[in-house]
Amino acid sequence: MSDELKNEDKLGAVLFQVQEDLRQLRCTLVSERGNTLDIQSLDAAIGKTERSIWKHADDYLKTVNTQLLVLPRIEDLQKKKQIPKWQPALESIQDVRPQRKHIPGASPGEKHKSALTKCLLSNPAHPNNRAVMHQKCGISLPDVHKRRTNTAKHRRIITGPVVSLPVTNSLAMPEEDMGTVPKTSLLQMSIQHKAASFHSREDFYSSKTGLKSRCHKQLKWETEPGSTCERIDRECTPIWTTKTPPPTPTSSSMDQWGMMQGTNGLIPKSPHNLPVQVPVNISKYDFTILMGRTNPMATDFRHFKQSFSLCWSSVVDALEALEKLLRDFAVPLAKVSGERLVELSHVWESGWLKAPPVTGLLSVLENTEEVSGLVLRPGQRYKGEGGTEAAAIHIQSCWRRYLARTAYLRHCQRKWAVETIAVSWLMHTQKRHVRTALQARRFRQLENFRSRAQHLAANWKHIQSSKRTIIHIPSLGYSRSQRMKLRGYDIIQNIQISRLCDIRDENVQVIYVCPRHLGEDLLHYYTSLLKCDGASNEADTRPTAASSSSSSSSVRRFIILTPEAVDYFPTRNMCLSTLLKYSPRALKRIKHLIQGKQAYIVGWVAHVDDLAVADELGVPILAPEPAVAQLYSTKSGGKRIFAKAEVDVPPGQGDIYTLNQLHETLARLMTQNIDVHRWLFKMDSEHGGRGTAFCDTCHLSCYNWALQECHRYGPELWNTEGIQESVLVRYLDEVPAWLARYAQPAKTSCYPNWACFLKTFLRQGGVVEAYPPSESVTCLTVDLLLEPGGEVTMLSCGDQLQGSCQLEAIGSTVPQTSVHPETLQSLCMRVGQACLQRLIVGYVSVDLATFLNRNTMEQKVWAIDLDLTYSDQLAMTQMLLMMTGGTLNCRTGCLEVPMPIQEKCCEHQIAAKPPVVNRYAVIGSRLFHSNLSMLYHNVLFMVCRAHGTGFNIKSKQGTVFAVYDSSERRTLGMITVSEDLQGALVTFARNLSVIHQEISPPKMQGETNFKVLIKNIEDVVQMTAQNKMRAAEDKPVV
Repeated sequence: MSDELKNEDKLGAVLFQVQEDLRQLRCTLVSERGNTLDIQSLDAAIGKTERSIWKHADDYLKTVNTQLLVLPRIEDLQKKKQIPKWQPALESIQDVRPQRKHIPGASPGEKHKSALTKCLLSNPAHPNNRAVMHQKCGISLPDVHKRRTNTAKHRRIITGPVVSLPVTNSLAMPEEDMGTVPKTSLLQMSIQHKAASFHSREDFYSSKTGLKSRCHKQLKWETEPGSTCERIDRECTPIWTTKTPPPTPTSSSMDQWGMMQGTNGLIPKSPHNLPVQVPVNISKYDFTILMGRTNPMATDFRHFKQSFSLCWSSVVDALEALEKLLRDFAVPLAKVSGERLVELSHVWESGWLKAPPVTGLLSVLENTEEVSGLVLRPGQRYKGEGGTEAAAIHIQSCWRRYLARTAYLRHCQRKWAVETIAVSWLMHTQKRHVRTALQARRFRQLENFRSRAQHLAANWKHIQSSKRTIIHIPSLGYSRSQRMKLRGYDIIQNIQISRLCDIRDENVQVIYVCPRHLGEDLLHYYTSLLKCDGASNEADTRPTAASSSSSSSSVRRFIILTPEAVDYFPTRNMCLSTLLKYSPRALKRIKHLIQGKQAYIVGWVAHVDDLAVADELGVPILAPEPAVAQLYSTKSGGKRIFAKAEVDVPPGQGDIYTLNQLHETLARLMTQNIDVHRWLFKMDSEHGGRGTAFCDTCHLSCYNWALQECHRYGPELWNTEGIQESVLVRYLDEVPAWLARYAQPAKTSCYPNWACFLKTFLRQGGVVEAYPPSESVTCLTVDLLLEPGGEVTMLSCGDQLQGSCQLEAIGSTVPQTSVHPETLQSLCMRVGQACLQRLIVGYVSVDLATFLNRNTMEQKVWAIDLDLTYSDQLAMTQMLLMMTGGTLNCRTGCLEVPMPIQEKCCEHQIAAKPPVVNRYAVIGSRLFHSNLSMLYHNVLFMVCRAHGTGFNIKSKQGTVFAVYDSSERRTLGMITVSEDLQGALVTFARNLSVIHQEISPPKMQGETNFKVLIKNIEDVVQMTAQNKMRAAEDKPVV
């Protein structure tokens, strides 16, 4: 098999040699035409032989041209003595010779194959040519020997239809030396085949797998300069070259399998398709380029040019591109590998690359690293050919880019500014239109409010004596910051649900707007509670048809509505008037209920949305204008009212907004009132003791010295300014540090320290006033009704029960017993008239403080606060009067309760007037316990009933609860009624103790104000007992 391969390999060389000999013979015979030889016959024989050789050579080369090559198998050269030769399997390859009879002209493939044939025939040393001539024509051609060279050990495979012939001085070689011809002297040829019938060039170029399967060569082509696998600074095989890893026994079999994987359908499985081992890749066609120019007379370059003369036209383009690159970057020396340059030129010429990238050009160099380092050096381009022009172009492009970029950015900025200004102007215009429309609407609402208020004032007496509908809207119109700070804002607004008890007047129908959805348990509780009207059971305790009809009538005269907007804004803490304003269904229902009836609205803390609701319903509001109410509901506004009413007020000053003003005012007040031991600081807009702080003078270092100075001069001389000057100066020096260290808020849950309190105090404004200089101070609350007709009526009065901070009222005792009723009546009338002069109508709550003057031992009453609202005490008083059926006579200070008549003498006897007894009640509206949520209301009532807690309709005494919500269940109200004040206090404290013990395990006491209230009640009971003993001792013995 090896001999056959060897003979077939010599076919090309034999054919070429025979062709050359015949040509020479014909030339010789023609030159000797003068002899007697038959020139025509010999010429015909030679032509026939030549045509036959051409025919067989064409057939063989067609077969060779269509045969696919495989990559050589990498094996150990030492273990393999003889390298198998490449031989195509002709029987497995179709005959693709062009049919000239049917197709005019030659196709591109035929032209390519024809070029390959000519190149092959031009190699007389190929052994296959000799074998073909011997087999087909029977002519044994002589062997053509090549001169051995030192570089014959290495060869390089090049791609493309190129035949590279080594330079030889002699073509003659003895035939016996054929076996010793070096393998490197064979035809140096590598044909790049294209299976055009199966795949297109684009598919071949885009698929790496197809590239391997079609070429059968592990070549990596780089067409983009950004390839990651061909960076110049990496030590890897340059592109356009064949990568040959070191041969190992394992890699030999693996590489052979990998090469044959993608070509199973094209290469036949025959013993001729044996892989050819590729020798080590060392170039023998190197030449040097100096300063970007090739010396055409150099020996190495001439040798390279002569070796690749057949494809020199394509090599020239690549060489010129390389020279231009080297000149552009001023590369002084570059060593070029001829084989790589030829490979690059073939790829470029075949159209696979539009232009070779820089990395592709540099890959043909032997000193790639040095040249690439020089090319990549910054500024190197401007040292080469045309560097000055390139630098100028680069500078101009950068400057033009800078100008264009700057202009573009300026344009974008101006465009953004124009758009912003336009949008801002449109928004401003729209807001101005909306603001103008709102102002006009609110002004219209205010005008309608004033006209309805005048109508209400003119017809008040008629309205009070006829059937009327009262729309109770317990809306807390605080500022947004205050609303967001309150926890359970909707529950707080529902504390006055006992306003439902206004139906005790038979002419009154109540529409109560509830700030939250009530559960069925609460609705059932208040329905049952309102049926137990104390007045309906006065005449007879036995149930009759009249009493049952009265109970059903009471149930029909109250309606509880919840605005649908409550579900839309669950976390906004919006006041009830605002929620009702955005609840069209609730407003529509209220309109239907009050249609054709006398009706008016009773609110709580005034808000501008009250006007919108009233204007929508078309009814008046029993309250002042919101602006007037907000002005005089502040602490400073209350002081102005009290000053106009000429009532006693604590020493102090209002409208304080700066820190210096606070210090100067406080120092002056402390100097003028040296006997005051505690000073209070109250914010204008806070309620319920939230915005109150205090500071004691005992912590002032100079206070004892000031007392000595006051006693030394005496009370009469002390009031002169000259004597107080020294103490005032001393106070001014020490007051700032004294306040910063010892002042503290009354409720630390709202303001944790003095700094936080002072910041809000100065922003909102406030007052500084003295705390009563006495160890025993009693505060009381009086509720007034300032009728639109100009009359002032006292509705409720009670002594306050203080909470933990001693400045917050969480309950009261009704009626009050601390101030003489006439004194209280006179004081309240003056305050009421002062309010009426300022167009304040509706419900007003006045807070007073009474104590004994230590110097004169006389009782003093100070007016300390004014709220233009419907108070919690008044709402609980309405429930008290509803359950007892009594009346609260504030002129006498008595709670008069009629007792039911047990029996009648005869049927026609005129019923006698029921006897009236006095009762005392304790009211608590804000009783809080966190553990109350563990019990449902019906379970709580069952527990209280088990302990004997309840209300007796017959004796008109006992306990009544007020519940506010069904979900959290942490707050409730409670009323206890007894024959005397001490009994009512004891019952109240006992109920709190029982509830606390039932809902509080030892290890879970919870948060509550029960304990503080119980302690305060015990102090009041003890004081009441002492007052009774003193009254008994002072009573003269008859």
